[in-house]
Amino acid sequence: MLRIGLISPYSLTIPGGVQSQVLGLARELRRMGHEARVLGPCDGPPPEPFVTPLGNSLPTAANGSTAPLAPDPSAALRTIRAINDEAFDILHLHEPIAPGPTQTALVLRLAPMIGTFHAAGDVVWYGRINKGVNWLANHLDARVAVSPQAHELANRYLGGDYEILFNGIENELYARPNIARSTKNIIFFCGRYEPRKGLSELLEAFAKLSDDTQLWIASDGDGIALLKAKYAHDNRISWLGRITDEDKINRLAQCSVFCAPSLHSESFGIVVLEAMASGAPVVASSLEGYRNVGTHDVNAWLVEPGDILGLAEGLTLVLSDKKLAKKLSDGGLVRASELSMHRLAEIYLEMYHTVLAREQFTVGLQPKSRMVRLFSDRVLRKPSGV
Repeated sequence: MLRIGLISPYSLTIPGGVQSQVLGLARELRRMGHEARVLGPCDGPPPEPFVTPLGNSLPTAANGSTAPLAPDPSAALRTIRAINDEAFDILHLHEPIAPGPTQTALVLRLAPMIGTFHAAGDVVWYGRINKGVNWLANHLDARVAVSPQAHELANRYLGGDYEILFNGIENELYARPNIARSTKNIIFFCGRYEPRKGLSELLEAFAKLSDDTQLWIASDGDGIALLKAKYAHDNRISWLGRITDEDKINRLAQCSVFCAPSLHSESFGIVVLEAMASGAPVVASSLEGYRNVGTHDVNAWLVEPGDILGLAEGLTLVLSDKKLAKKLSDGGLVRASELSMHRLAEIYLEMYHTVLAREQFTVGLQPKSRMVRLFSDRVLRKPSGV
C-alpha cells in the first residue's frame, strides 16, 4: 500500500475540471487499496472525508476566468504541516506551478513528486516564469500533461520531458439506469459563466430553434445577470444557477443533447467526457481540447467555435435525427470506457512505483519519503563494525 498525497491548487468545494480529476483519482486509488489523501483549499466543509483543507481560496485571474487559488502564507504553512504530518510516500501535484499549495510543495520537495499539467492557453502564472525560477520544475521526478495543448504550454515555459495522459472519468458515477431520457427536446449547458465558455453564442443559436425546444442552463458568475435579463422573455429557458454534482449527473441522464460551445482555451474536454459517460449525445465546438475526447460524427457533433448558425443547425440535426443521436450516444459510451479513471489510476500507480524505485537505488540521492527512508534504514544501512 502506498501513502499518496494529491495536491490541488484550486478550492475543492468549487466545481472545476482539475478538482474533479484530483478527487476522482483519489477515490479510485483508495478503491484499489492505497491510502490516498487530497490536500487543497476549501471554502466550506471538505467534500470528502479524505480531504485535508488548507484554508479558503482567493479569486485569481487565470486563462480568461477566475481561479479559486490560495497563494497566502497561511495556506503555505498548512501545506507544509500537512505534508510533514502525513509522511506521504509520494506527492502528486496538479498544476505544480500554480500559486499556492502545489507551488509550496514544489519548492520544498519533501517527498518524491509527480506533476500533472492541465492548463492550456494564456495562463497568467506561466507568463511570470523566467529563467531564474523555471528550475523549480526540475524538482519533479516525472511530468505529465493531460493533452498536447497542455504539453505545449508547459514545455514552452519549463522545458523538460512529459508523458501525455488523458483525464479520467468515473463511469460508474454517471450510470443512471433508473432515470429515463426525456422524450422532450432538452438542451443542457453546464459550466461557470465566462465569455470563453460560449453561453452567449448558445443563446443566440437557441433563439433560432423550434418552440418545442427547452434549454437548461446550470451556470453562475459575474455578468450572467445581463444574459438572463436579455432573454427573460423566453420561457423555454430554465436558469438553474450553480447545481450540485448529483443534480448535474441526473440532468445529463435526462437531457436530449449536451452542448459545450466554448470559444477557446480548453485543454481537455472533461465536460464532454462526463456527458458521454452519461449517454447524452454531445454537440460541441471543434476545439483542439474537445477533439482530444470527441470525433465528429462518431461520438460527438462538432461545429466551428463561434459559428452561431452552425451551432443551431447541429443542435437541430441531433435533436431531430434519432438515429444520429443514438450513434453519438453509443459512441460516447465507448469513448468514456476507454478513458476510465480506473485505467488512469493504474497508469499513475506504475509511474509512482517507477519513481520510488529510482529514488531508492540512485547512489547519493537523499531519501525524501517515509518509504525511501525505511528502505534505506533496513536494507542499505551498513552492518555495525564495517
